[in-house]
Amino acid sequence: MKQLIFLPGMACDASVWQSQIAAVPTHWNARVSDVHFRFDSIEAMAAALLDETPDADLVLCGASMGGMIAMEAVRQSPARIRGLALMGTSTRRETPDIRSLREAAIKLYEQGRVEEVLRANIPFAFHNDARRNAAVVDEYLRVIMAAGSTALVKQNWAVIHRPDARLHLPAVRCPSLVLWGEADQLTPPDCAKEIASLIPHAQAVELPRCGHMLTMEQPTAVNAFLLPWLNSLDARQRQADA
Repeated sequence: MKQLIFLPGMACDASVWQSQIAAVPTHWNARVSDVHFRFDSIEAMAAALLDETPDADLVLCGASMGGMIAMEAVRQSPARIRGLALMGTSTRRETPDIRSLREAAIKLYEQGRVEEVLRANIPFAFHNDARRNAAVVDEYLRVIMAAGSTALVKQNWAVIHRPDARLHLPAVRCPSLVLWGEADQLTPPDCAKEIASLIPHAQAVELPRCGHMLTMEQPTAVNAFLLPWLNSLDARQRQADA
């Protein structure tokens, strides 16, 4: 059995994938994982994802932190991962400067100042076009506020201590799609381009006038690349079965 699993970014839930879930053919048995809310490290999140789907070959679609989990899952179980779609994510370990920023944010979260931090983060998370869309910004705030300070603290620590995926990505053999926003300030385009250069034969796509939150900012554009890529996986399976 093959299953498509969507992995949200930090403190995000299934709502950030709603346009993709609605568009994906039903035979993919698509679902959205919540392992990032239930475990304390990227390694443990990936292990749980694999343990909870023991009988399935997996196609993983991860955004931001979800991409980090997907890359760790393919390290832990390369034979089970049949496709890898990575959006707005990074393969690198945390830099000292960004770690300092995260630790400062963690202190504010622990003081209950979640909305203050999130509103300050909006210019970094979204392209100017999306920031002008009040509905998109309000939905982003709603989703992250619903996660709460405890989840934000735990998930930030998990990202701080994430493994360096550059060590194993050259060994990835499954079809891979790498998407990023050309104006992403949280995981700049160089991060995605590095991933695409490390994974053999990866398809690389840059979305113009898009920031970090690809599926919220440009859901139709994401689907325009994700759905044909999934169709290509179906075609490969049909060829293998023939």
